[in-house]
Amino acid sequence: MRGEPDIDAGFDPAKHAMCESHYFEDVTVGDKFPIPSRTLADANFAAFQLASGDNHPIHYDLPYCQARGHENLLAHGFQALIQTAPGAGMLPHYFGDALIAFIEQSSKFLKPLYAGDTVYPMLEVIGLEPGRTTGVVVLRSTLHNQRRELILEGEQKLLVKKRG
Repeated sequence: MRGEPDIDAGFDPAKHAMCESHYFEDVTVGDKFPIPSRTLADANFAAFQLASGDNHPIHYDLPYCQARGHENLLAHGFQALIQTAPGAGMLPHYFGDALIAFIEQSSKFLKPLYAGDTVYPMLEVIGLEPGRTTGVVVLRSTLHNQRRELILEGEQKLLVKKRG
């Protein structure tokens, strides 16, 4: 009838997930979780400036950059880092309800990242630290550019539930 909601009794929003939850025991060293590649345009730089408040001209003034030997706008290190955010890929969906927290990260910035570069982020399991009811999944995070150069390398740690 008109005006009455069309309710599907078979639909459950709580079961609307990308995949089944995986737990600490389901992960092995060497598992890889690629994050989709993307080209960083001027709009990405403007959005990062707005979010971070960073206003140094090396990131937003092309003549300033070129006068200092850079080919284009130079990305802030944190702008490179956020490309490896686990939420940009399938990893949080893989863990689902078993993911408790993102607890640690460290990074080394190895090469410049410029506006117009295409990045290829990757997370790889390099360590598993079991606890009583949870475990820490240690990830190697990498970011390459279209020239196959390693831009960033680091580690991230996630706290994940063990099977109950």
